[in-house]
Amino acid sequence: MAIITEEPDSPEPPLRKRRPEPKSKPTPPPSQPASTSASTKSATPTTNPFHFWFCFTLLVSLVTLFCVLFTSLSPKDPKTWFLNLPPILRNHYSNGRTIKVQTAPNHPQVEVFSIQQGPTNSDSRVLIVHGIGCSSFAFQDVVKFLGSKDVHAVAIDLPGSGFSDKSIAVVEENVGGNGLLGGVWEVYEEIKEKGLFWGFDQLVEQGYVNFEENKVRVSKKESIKAIELGSEEMGRVLAQVVDSMGLAPVDLVLHDSALGLSANWISKNRDLIRSVMILDGAPSGTALPAWVLEMPVVREVLLGFRFVFERVVATCCMTSVGGLEAEAHRILLKGRDGGKAVAGMVKKLNFSFDLSEWSSLDAVKGLPIQVIWSGGWSDKWTTEGRQIAGALPQATLVNHSGGRWTQKDNAEEVAQSIHEFVSSLPKSTRQVVEEPISEHSQKTFSEAQGGNHHHHHHHHDHHHDGHGHGHAGYMDAYGLGHGWAM
Repeated sequence: MAIITEEPDSPEPPLRKRRPEPKSKPTPPPSQPASTSASTKSATPTTNPFHFWFCFTLLVSLVTLFCVLFTSLSPKDPKTWFLNLPPILRNHYSNGRTIKVQTAPNHPQVEVFSIQQGPTNSDSRVLIVHGIGCSSFAFQDVVKFLGSKDVHAVAIDLPGSGFSDKSIAVVEENVGGNGLLGGVWEVYEEIKEKGLFWGFDQLVEQGYVNFEENKVRVSKKESIKAIELGSEEMGRVLAQVVDSMGLAPVDLVLHDSALGLSANWISKNRDLIRSVMILDGAPSGTALPAWVLEMPVVREVLLGFRFVFERVVATCCMTSVGGLEAEAHRILLKGRDGGKAVAGMVKKLNFSFDLSEWSSLDAVKGLPIQVIWSGGWSDKWTTEGRQIAGALPQATLVNHSGGRWTQKDNAEEVAQSIHEFVSSLPKSTRQVVEEPISEHSQKTFSEAQGGNHHHHHHHHDHHHDGHGHGHAGYMDAYGLGHGWAM
């Protein structure tokens, strides 16, 4: 009998620890990110460059259309514009008067607004000439202060600025050479003059139309153009103002761009000038940026919106724009197409004017000059003021605390600097040239005086009555009164 014995299980050999299998790397091959980005790119549509230009053109067109419509809504009639002025500007106008000057030999006279204070027989006769974008409105308190100090002070609005005329009617002559359209227009004018059937009658009687082809035709066209004031026109205006108001020898206060526009006239008329004061005026540029005025769309936006104008003048011209000062400047600039006139003045500025060369001229060497400069506007502007004074050997430099445009809060400070300077100058004798009148001329004058007594008395008052005659030209430019010419 077989015995089955059960053997104990043999111990299993110890299992070797398996090396952990390396984790498989991400399945996507290296080329997958590239393919993914490629697929992403293909998923997003490509940007069309014409889309940007279309939107840009559309935006500019809409802005331009808006500006044109906005400007067309503003009153064009001078009388309506004047009646809509705020009281501060109407009061300023009521304190002044208009005189008439001629900017060019063949142009009609234009009205220039002026304010004045102080005795006309004063030893000091100050004429304040504003810069581009500004007006006599900025200097009304300066004029009042000088008048209280027995200085005969005058401030004017240059043609194209303030309350002065800003446009002029110009008659243009065109001698032939009008091209095809001109020829058609001439035929139309001939038919209009001689009748519709004139050509047929000529054709029946003569066999041809006797049209005067070889006749030199001169067509005249009257158009309204903005007054563009350059150096030559400025000289004419200053000469007539000084002569008409009896200011020679005059103490000139030249603000901002007025220095460059007046420099040529000063060097040629030294006998009419006693001294020159430069008020924040640099040949390098104007306080109100020139490019803002030259670009039509930007100019319309600047003058059309109060908050835009305030931001610009606060950055470039004035220390504070609170109250109605900045708004008054905007209204005067915008009214009666003043923006176009100022833009025309900018085009005629000489930005390459060399102050050192001008000061070396014989007529300027002995001329008393003072530089009145803003000391708190910016470090760069203060440095430029020192450079201006350094370029003029005979000049003295004084600082004021205001901005580049005079304001109410620093007007007395500027006026005090002007008064101290003119008071330190030797007294001058007023230039009065009396020509002998012949017996025949005296007789003719006496006969004419009876019929024109009022006119001569009025003109006499202009020279000797001072501010008391200030309302003579009140509202004349707006069809509400009568003015007077020089």
